[in-house]
Amino acid sequence: MKKTILITGASSGIGRETAKLFQQKGWNVIATMRNPQDETELTQLKDVLVTKLDVLDLSTVQNAVAEGLQKFGKINVLVNNAGYGAYGPLESFPREKIIRQFNTNVIGLLDVTQAILPHFRQNSDGIIINISSIGGKVTFPLGSLYHGTKFAVEGISEALSYEVEQFGGKVKIVEPGAIATDFAGRSFDFHNDESLTAYQGTVAAIFALIPEMTQNASPASLVAEVIYEAATDGKNQLRYAAGEDAKAILENRKQLDDTAFISSMKAQLKLN
Repeated sequence: MKKTILITGASSGIGRETAKLFQQKGWNVIATMRNPQDETELTQLKDVLVTKLDVLDLSTVQNAVAEGLQKFGKINVLVNNAGYGAYGPLESFPREKIIRQFNTNVIGLLDVTQAILPHFRQNSDGIIINISSIGGKVTFPLGSLYHGTKFAVEGISEALSYEVEQFGGKVKIVEPGAIATDFAGRSFDFHNDESLTAYQGTVAAIFALIPEMTQNASPASLVAEVIYEAATDGKNQLRYAAGEDAKAILENRKQLDDTAFISSMKAQLKLN
């Protein structure tokens, strides 16, 4: 019987590439996004349901899961991919932007997961794949909000893995490095207040580093392949690094203590 995957944030980047890859591999795909009316490519593909899911709107979450089940009968894999990065000095952020970052990357992920867990439990299987980041294990300056959400995703995923194991389910975490998507465009919410002069040296240092980071970025299709591996390898492996830069940075973080790692980060950014 054909397997079915539900993907959040499938309108671009990693979500879109994952939808296309699983469809090519013969899966049914529930490709969810905030504005499905704008989608033209995925709607042409066989066995792909394009439907609305905004992780900030619980009714769309429940409707998307129900619609997917109605069309395909069963969901085997959930990919929690929807998210964005809020960067900038914490002091400069209005509270509503702080809440939006956590609501999107953490509460939204929990809402989608809760909506699908009863189905997985009743079927005694199901794989939840949460898209984290190397930013769930290491931090860059100005990322207190984004890294806060991704560290949360890591903890949620690891703890949840014990629960779903009780009925035969699995949780997997995919940790990409720099990815050539529009993350630095529409998925990047940078906030700054130039009157906060104490932080402007750090802001300048981070912006100087962005071209170097994106130069070595992996294509989104590479992350899609790692997601496919996590969904199909049958292993009890919890974490999957995606991209050579991710593997190198995560390995480096394992080897160094906090002081050494933070010192190396400061040296790289030319911070005092």
